[in-house]
Amino acid sequence: MLEEHRGRGVRMVDIAKRANLSRQAVYLHFASRAELLIATTQFLDHRLDLETRLAPSRAATSGMQRLSAYVACWGNYVPEIYGVAKALLLLKESDAAAAAAWNNRMAAMRDGCRAAVDALHADSALALEWTRGGATDALWTMLSVENWENLTVECGWSNQQYVDRMKVMAERMLVKR
Repeated sequence: MLEEHRGRGVRMVDIAKRANLSRQAVYLHFASRAELLIATTQFLDHRLDLETRLAPSRAATSGMQRLSAYVACWGNYVPEIYGVAKALLLLKESDAAAAAAWNNRMAAMRDGCRAAVDALHADSALALEWTRGGATDALWTMLSVENWENLTVECGWSNQQYVDRMKVMAERMLVKR
């Protein structure tokens, strides 16, 4: 429903109706709409097997490998979650539940950025001008869904171009020369 309606018409009563349940039955499983939307995004991560996709990044033996694998993982994941992400982005300014779901998933994505930066730091490969926090902030912003959308949807980059170019930019920006 999030993808279909770009987030509109995704009230608890609408969800209950679509699932052929009473609104009360939905509330038995989810105490709030925010909890339901967070569970929905986590279900999507599970259905798309995000943990397996992240495995190469987590198993990397160097900071450079981890950075490259994480950028590739995320860059190839965004097109698959874009419909739900776009719906939450459209709603988050006016809908606290959508904002909570969005913030929950972006915090997880930021943790992945932090892990890549920490791996660079552990290898003494993080560019000297960056603190770990600043580098995490920059990588997280660079890989945002909004930037992916601008580059692929608005500018016409293929997803492979996006992934390849983000890897190069992340390396040039964060890795000590």
